[in-house]
Amino acid sequence: MTILIALLAAAAGILNTVQTGANASLNKALGQPILAALIVAATNAAVYLLAAPFLGLGWPGGNRLASVPWWAWLGGAMGGAYVLAMILLAERLGAAVFTGITVTAAIVTSLLLDHYGWLGFTRHAAGPWRILGGLLMVGGVALLSLF
Repeated sequence: MTILIALLAAAAGILNTVQTGANASLNKALGQPILAALIVAATNAAVYLLAAPFLGLGWPGGNRLASVPWWAWLGGAMGGAYVLAMILLAERLGAAVFTGITVTAAIVTSLLLDHYGWLGFTRHAAGPWRILGGLLMVGGVALLSLF
């Protein structure tokens, strides 16, 4: 089961990178970044609705809604900001550099989130090997950017 989960995560990473090119191409063809982002949001919603019969869709009670941390409501806005950045920057930077920068920023951020247990993550200390991994990511992006 762990291998299957890792393969699904790898597929999500592949889709994330391919999505970057698709969204940048959509923006280039339309010449309207906000329209492109709205189309991306609409197709996202369509995927969610298609998945609903398999994953379930319901409205939680008031107590559950009240228990949601304030920052958890901002995930969609963060996703929207990411899509806009993708639409506006990916073509200029190229797929490798854009993805490298965003993944490296995500790795460094995840090291902090894990180390301190922020945003509900289980604490995983940022030991020397994890820090070295983050530094290697930064070095890799530098190489991608230079060559």
